[in-house]
Amino acid sequence: MFTGIVTDLGRVTALDQQGDLTVRIASSYDAGGIDIGASIACAGVCLTVVQKGDEGAGSWFDMQVSAETVGLTNLGSWEIGSIINLERALKVGDELGGHIVSGHVDGLAEVVSIRPEGDSTRFEFDAPEALAKFIAPKGSIALDGTSLTVNEVSGCRFGVNIIPHTKAVTSWGQTKLGDKINLEIDTLARYVARLAEFD
Repeated sequence: MFTGIVTDLGRVTALDQQGDLTVRIASSYDAGGIDIGASIACAGVCLTVVQKGDEGAGSWFDMQVSAETVGLTNLGSWEIGSIINLERALKVGDELGGHIVSGHVDGLAEVVSIRPEGDSTRFEFDAPEALAKFIAPKGSIALDGTSLTVNEVSGCRFGVNIIPHTKAVTSWGQTKLGDKINLEIDTLARYVARLAEFD
């Protein structure tokens, strides 16, 4: 489990497609503190560490990614040098600064608008129709592993504001129109919508 609070920016340094895809990610995380088999959210996708090491001034870890995960997320668009949001798995007693995030991506949202709004940046997205009913104004949503609050919803389109701090310490500063973003709906919204089907 995660909270959607990004704790590092990783950089893709190698991609190896032999059966499953193996991705090597350089990070400022201490490799000595990462166990083989540990879960790390990479752009919001919960992946398992299969190898790790130190290189120069930083550390790296390898993640093995199934074809299904590549097909359902934006991992297929990663290239050498891609910058991705990282979050270590939640530990008992950790601060819950965002919302509960599983790291199981529900679909891809497309960036359709980026514009300044005060000091913040307003991003608008088109969500898959099947997921739109789970997105509500003032509700939580995880986008590329970042816990965000939904501002408004109109059909399949929704918007969020990203403050300068978040933009500076996450991959949002590099996001462009047309980018496909990993979207995980709020677990609570999923169950509320399911219960409403029985009313």
